[in-house]
Amino acid sequence: MTEPRLKTDLRVAAILRRENDAGNPAMRLRKGDEDAGGILVILRNKENLCLILSETRTIEGEPAWMKASGPEPITEEASATYIDRRVNQDPDLWVLEIETQSFIPASNFRII
Repeated sequence: MTEPRLKTDLRVAAILRRENDAGNPAMRLRKGDEDAGGILVILRNKENLCLILSETRTIEGEPAWMKASGPEPITEEASATYIDRRVNQDPDLWVLEIETQSFIPASNFRII
């Protein structure tokens, strides 16, 4: 039996509030499907390097985030190209951006 999930718009609002409250400027760049859209999070530092996180599940079925752009930060241009490609594949995606120098969000993301 699968566990009930919150609607995506509520999860997005919680992420943005948590990040902004922690002093990490965060914004929604793209609105996706309110009920079941996936979420991509761009972690951006002051040098405009980016790390993109994508929702996933662990082997145990627990929610987690994976480094979709790879283990190392990428340029802003590479980030935009990746986001455009993913949105073309899945128009229901939400895209968030969080400014954080350490590429670590304040939200309790489990990054795998």
